[in-house]
Amino acid sequence: MIVLTEQPIDLNQVLEHVTAPECGAEVLFVGTTRQFTQLDGQTVETDHLNYEAYGEMAKHQLELLVVQASERWPVKRVAIVHRLGRVEPEEASVAVAVSTPHRSEAFEAAKWLIDTLKHEIPIWKQEHYVQNGAQWIHPTSGSCRCNSESASPAPKQPVGPRAAQSGQ
Repeated sequence: MIVLTEQPIDLNQVLEHVTAPECGAEVLFVGTTRQFTQLDGQTVETDHLNYEAYGEMAKHQLELLVVQASERWPVKRVAIVHRLGRVEPEEASVAVAVSTPHRSEAFEAAKWLIDTLKHEIPIWKQEHYVQNGAQWIHPTSGSCRCNSESASPAPKQPVGPRAAQSGQ
Protein backbone atom coordinates (compact mmCIF):
# COMPACT_ATOMS: atom_id res chain seq x y z
CA MET A 1 0.00 0.00 0.00
CA ILE A 2 1.61 3.20 -1.21
CA VAL A 3 -0.64 6.23 -1.20
CA LEU A 4 -0.14 9.95 -1.74
CA THR A 5 -3.32 11.74 -0.66
CA GLU A 6 -4.81 15.11 0.14
CA GLN A 7 -7.24 13.41 2.55
CA PRO A 8 -6.58 12.73 6.26
CA ILE A 9 -4.69 9.47 6.83
CA ASP A 10 -6.81 6.63 8.19
CA LEU A 11 -4.34 5.08 10.65
CA ASN A 12 -6.58 2.08 11.33
CA GLN A 13 -6.63 1.26 7.61
CA VAL A 14 -2.83 1.59 7.42
CA LEU A 15 -2.34 -0.80 10.33
CA GLU A 16 -4.96 -3.24 9.04
CA HIS A 17 -3.10 -3.40 5.73
CA VAL A 18 0.06 -4.80 7.34
CA THR A 19 -1.64 -7.33 9.62
CA ALA A 20 -0.47 -10.83 8.70
CA PRO A 21 -1.05 -14.13 10.54
CA GLU A 22 2.63 -15.11 10.35
CA CYS A 23 3.78 -11.86 11.94
CA GLY A 24 4.17 -11.19 15.63
CA ALA A 25 5.13 -7.54 15.12
CA GLU A 26 3.46 -4.58 13.51
CA VAL A 27 5.09 -1.17 13.82
CA LEU A 28 3.22 1.99 12.88
CA PHE A 29 5.14 5.26 12.69
CA VAL A 30 3.03 8.41 12.43
CA GLY A 31 4.64 11.74 11.65
CA THR A 32 2.46 14.62 12.79
CA THR A 33 2.59 18.34 12.14
CA ARG A 34 4.14 20.18 15.08
CA GLN A 35 2.45 23.37 16.20
CA PHE A 36 5.72 24.78 17.55
CA THR A 37 9.18 24.30 16.05
CA GLN A 38 12.67 25.73 16.28
CA LEU A 39 13.76 28.03 13.46
CA ASP A 40 17.09 29.85 13.64
CA GLY A 41 17.21 29.38 17.42
CA GLN A 42 13.69 30.75 17.96
CA THR A 43 10.46 28.94 18.74
CA VAL A 44 7.93 29.70 16.01
CA GLU A 45 4.32 28.64 15.63
CA THR A 46 3.31 26.66 12.58
CA ASP A 47 0.03 27.74 11.02
CA HIS A 48 0.02 24.80 8.59
CA LEU A 49 2.22 22.77 6.25
CA ASN A 50 1.85 22.37 2.53
CA TYR A 51 3.25 19.24 0.86
CA GLU A 52 3.90 18.91 -2.86
CA ALA A 53 5.26 15.92 -4.73
CA TYR A 54 6.42 14.74 -8.08
CA GLY A 55 3.72 12.06 -7.78
CA GLU A 56 4.70 9.41 -10.32
CA MET A 57 8.36 9.53 -9.36
CA ALA A 58 7.58 9.55 -5.64
CA LYS A 59 5.35 6.47 -5.90
CA HIS A 60 7.93 4.62 -8.00
CA GLN A 61 10.72 5.44 -5.55
CA LEU A 62 8.55 4.40 -2.60
CA GLU A 63 7.93 1.05 -4.32
CA LEU A 64 11.71 0.63 -4.64
CA LEU A 65 12.14 1.39 -0.93
CA VAL A 66 9.66 -1.36 -0.09
CA VAL A 67 11.67 -3.80 -2.21
CA GLN A 68 14.92 -2.72 -0.53
CA ALA A 69 13.39 -3.08 2.95
CA SER A 70 12.15 -6.56 2.03
CA GLU A 71 15.68 -7.50 0.97
CA ARG A 72 17.17 -6.28 4.27
CA TRP A 73 14.53 -7.57 6.74
CA PRO A 74 11.88 -10.33 6.68
CA VAL A 75 9.14 -7.81 5.94
CA LYS A 76 5.79 -9.37 5.11
CA ARG A 77 3.75 -6.24 4.46
CA VAL A 78 4.39 -2.50 4.21
CA ALA A 79 2.10 0.51 4.05
CA ILE A 80 3.29 4.05 3.35
CA VAL A 81 0.81 6.92 3.19
CA HIS A 82 1.93 10.54 2.77
CA ARG A 83 -0.25 13.62 2.82
CA LEU A 84 -0.14 16.22 0.08
CA GLY A 85 -1.62 19.69 0.17
CA ARG A 86 -2.48 21.55 3.36
CA VAL A 87 -1.89 19.77 6.68
CA GLU A 88 -2.86 21.42 9.97
CA PRO A 89 -0.97 21.14 13.29
CA GLU A 90 -1.51 17.80 15.06
CA GLU A 91 -2.68 16.10 11.84
CA ALA A 92 -0.75 13.13 10.49
CA SER A 93 1.57 14.02 7.62
CA VAL A 94 2.96 10.54 7.01
CA ALA A 95 2.36 6.98 8.17
CA VAL A 96 4.72 4.03 7.71
CA ALA A 97 3.64 0.58 8.86
CA VAL A 98 5.61 -2.66 8.68
CA SER A 99 4.92 -6.24 9.73
CA THR A 100 7.61 -8.84 10.41
CA PRO A 101 7.80 -12.06 12.43
CA HIS A 102 9.65 -10.31 15.31
CA ARG A 103 9.63 -6.79 16.81
CA SER A 104 13.28 -5.81 16.40
CA GLU A 105 13.08 -6.33 12.63
CA ALA A 106 9.84 -4.36 12.39
CA PHE A 107 11.29 -1.41 14.31
CA GLU A 108 14.49 -1.42 12.23
CA ALA A 109 12.64 -1.64 8.92
CA ALA A 110 10.13 1.09 9.84
CA LYS A 111 12.91 3.43 11.01
CA TRP A 112 14.92 2.84 7.86
CA LEU A 113 11.86 3.43 5.67
CA ILE A 114 10.87 6.75 7.24
CA ASP A 115 14.47 8.02 7.39
CA THR A 116 15.13 7.08 3.77
CA LEU A 117 11.77 8.47 2.63
CA LYS A 118 12.61 11.82 4.24
CA HIS A 119 15.97 11.98 2.47
CA GLU A 120 15.30 10.52 -0.96
CA ILE A 121 11.66 10.80 -2.03
CA PRO A 122 10.60 13.89 -4.05
CA ILE A 123 8.05 15.18 -1.55
CA TRP A 124 8.56 18.78 -0.46
CA LYS A 125 7.32 20.51 2.66
CA GLN A 126 6.56 24.20 2.92
CA GLU A 127 6.08 25.38 6.49
CA HIS A 128 3.78 28.36 6.98
CA TYR A 129 4.64 30.17 10.22
CA VAL A 130 2.35 32.48 12.14
CA GLN A 131 5.26 34.87 12.83
CA ASN A 132 7.13 35.11 9.55
CA GLY A 133 5.52 33.59 6.48
CA ALA A 134 6.44 30.48 4.54
CA GLN A 135 9.68 28.55 4.03
CA TRP A 136 10.51 25.41 2.05
CA ILE A 137 12.13 22.78 4.30
CA HIS A 138 14.34 19.90 3.25
CA PRO A 139 15.30 17.30 5.89
CA THR A 140 19.02 17.53 5.11
CA SER A 141 19.03 21.30 5.50
CA GLY A 142 19.38 20.89 9.26
CA SER A 143 15.90 19.97 10.48
CA CYS A 144 16.31 16.19 10.18
CA ARG A 145 17.82 14.45 13.18
CA CYS A 146 17.55 10.86 11.95
CA ASN A 147 21.28 10.07 11.62
CA SER A 148 20.33 7.82 8.75
CA GLU A 149 23.05 5.78 7.08
CA SER A 150 21.23 6.44 3.84
CA ALA A 151 21.19 10.20 4.27
CA SER A 152 21.71 12.06 1.04
CA PRO A 153 23.92 15.14 0.92
CA ALA A 154 22.21 18.48 1.41
CA PRO A 155 20.52 19.77 -1.74
CA LYS A 156 21.79 22.79 -3.57
CA GLN A 157 19.47 25.80 -3.35
CA PRO A 158 16.74 26.45 -4.36
CA VAL A 159 14.69 23.79 -2.58
CA GLY A 160 11.11 22.99 -3.56
CA PRO A 161 9.09 21.19 -6.19
CA ARG A 162 9.50 23.78 -8.94
CA ALA A 163 13.28 23.81 -8.49
CA ALA A 164 13.45 20.01 -8.80
CA GLN A 165 11.24 19.90 -11.86
CA SER A 166 13.26 22.60 -13.58
CA GLY A 167 16.47 20.64 -12.99
CA GLN A 168 18.08 23.22 -10.69
